[in-house]
Amino acid sequence: MTSTPKKLAEYAAMLGIWVGLLVMFGLLSQNFLTGATFSSLANRIPSLAVVATGMTLVLIIGGIDLSVGSVLGLCGSVMGVALVNAHLPCWVATLLALGIGLVAGTLNGVISVFFRIPSFIVTLGMLEIARGLAYLSTNSQTKYIGSPVEPMSAPIPGLGISPAFLMALFVIICSQVALSRTVFGRHLVAIGTNEEAVRLAGINPKPAKIAVFALLGLLSGLGGVFHTSRLGSSDPNAGMGLELSAIAAVVIGGTSLMGGRGSVVRTFFGVLIIATLEAGLAQVGASEPTKRVITGIVIVGAVILDAWRHNLNARGFRSLGKRTNP
Repeated sequence: MTSTPKKLAEYAAMLGIWVGLLVMFGLLSQNFLTGATFSSLANRIPSLAVVATGMTLVLIIGGIDLSVGSVLGLCGSVMGVALVNAHLPCWVATLLALGIGLVAGTLNGVISVFFRIPSFIVTLGMLEIARGLAYLSTNSQTKYIGSPVEPMSAPIPGLGISPAFLMALFVIICSQVALSRTVFGRHLVAIGTNEEAVRLAGINPKPAKIAVFALLGLLSGLGGVFHTSRLGSSDPNAGMGLELSAIAAVVIGGTSLMGGRGSVVRTFFGVLIIATLEAGLAQVGASEPTKRVITGIVIVGAVILDAWRHNLNARGFRSLGKRTNP
């Protein structure tokens, strides 16, 4: 387990990167460091934040989920159809969206675990299935909802942040506590570090692995609800590319792509960094291709840093073994 001083140093480093971005864009654009910008940032990130939280847990066990964007789009589409076509109450439509996400995530986990198929392949298939169902359920049309869903993403007077942002923070805090303070969280780290050792210790890793995929599906559904409320409509194209942004935020936050190491809090900083980068580049007038290039460079740099840290730790363990076994 990571020591407390090291954790604090890692959090400080992530905070320093984010503050550095704020200062840089504040110097480049006189309108960047304003209350309106921070309010906009806070109210744009809830969907990405909750999905990236679930993705952190999946990557910690050594898995990956490429379907989260499509599942988010499907859940938002189901919510729109339930409200506009079926005229169901908003709370019922919300539960339907969350239920669809939970089912999709559970299917990903069950198929991957019990059939021993790499999660990359399983979730790639779910990506196509969920997107196709989103188009079929809405007849490829945007459903305009309006006032029934907008309050969730509307800034609270006097605070400038939305209920969706507060809910996302609650999810992040609960997930970090579960990861670092519970037996379930320790099992996830152990599975990602050495699944065979977990089995030899008499622990069945299958339920935990299925549970994290199911949780990610549920959080994708919640992300779909947040996205629908922010736009006031459900779009079957919603969430395209979200899986890449979520994985990028998790990797920037220091979660290992090889499993066994990660932090939900640092993932949240990764979300903030990505959102700030996108907002800052937009304010300074960067073109869309330029923004994609810069974001890609940041992601590749984070992956290289993760690989370097992994190799450094491996060398440290080998060196320790030599000293203790002369």
